[in-house]
Amino acid sequence: MGAVKTKRMPRAVREQQMLDAAVRTFGQRGYTTASMDEIAELAGVSKPLVYLYLNSKEDLFTACIRREAKALTEAVRAGARPGLPADRQLWSGLTAFFTHTARHPDGWAVLHLQARTHGEVFAAEVAAMRAEIVAFVTQLILAAAREALPRTLGCARAGGTPADPDLPEHEVSGLAEALVGAAESLADWANATPGVTARQSAATLMNFAWTGLGDLMAGRRWSPPDDDPGGGAGDDLDDGGNDGTGGRQDTDDGGTGGARAPAAHAGRTSPVR
Repeated sequence: MGAVKTKRMPRAVREQQMLDAAVRTFGQRGYTTASMDEIAELAGVSKPLVYLYLNSKEDLFTACIRREAKALTEAVRAGARPGLPADRQLWSGLTAFFTHTARHPDGWAVLHLQARTHGEVFAAEVAAMRAEIVAFVTQLILAAAREALPRTLGCARAGGTPADPDLPEHEVSGLAEALVGAAESLADWANATPGVTARQSAATLMNFAWTGLGDLMAGRRWSPPDDDPGGGAGDDLDDGGNDGTGGRQDTDDGGTGGARAPAAHAGRTSPVR
């Protein structure tokens, strides 16, 4: 039987074929179980050619991580269209995120499941992508807070520039980390649950996260009740004047007619508006 002749094609195209086969194999079989023989067969090339193009299994996996991370990050940034209000940008970005992870489940498995558990070098590649997305979400939260500030204070002036919101940097970073972590977990659940659409996943996360963020930006914070057995936990959550009430101070402006700071919630959340 004669050798099978394959059509010659540009190196870049052939390499993408190999990466497509590798992402599918790594995503479905796992990094440890996947073999170069399987990848070569799926790509329709010889195993020596895979090694010639991509050197080793480790280098091939790294190339897969970088390609899938770049595609996901670009999808999220393209989805969050500039010029829209911050909540609409976040909604569009989340929809793009869940659409991408649903359309590319093997790529998402490579990023979220395989790369994180097979060595520090692979995990570092994913961590860099995640840090970029967290930074992007952080800026959206800050933008939303700036949009909400004039309404909160009741002092928006034509042509005026709102001041930075009274949200500590570490708190905004923490909110962004929580939001991205929730999106990652929800993507896993959505991909494993038949019938869940990208829009449904995005709406679930917006209802869970953005409603609470809206209260926070309006100055309505949750704090532990006075009888919390943690004892003193409220001190860590105090966002201003410490009057011994565990962060529930209702600050008055001294009768000057200025804005009255909203009281924080004690052991409860505000009604959903």
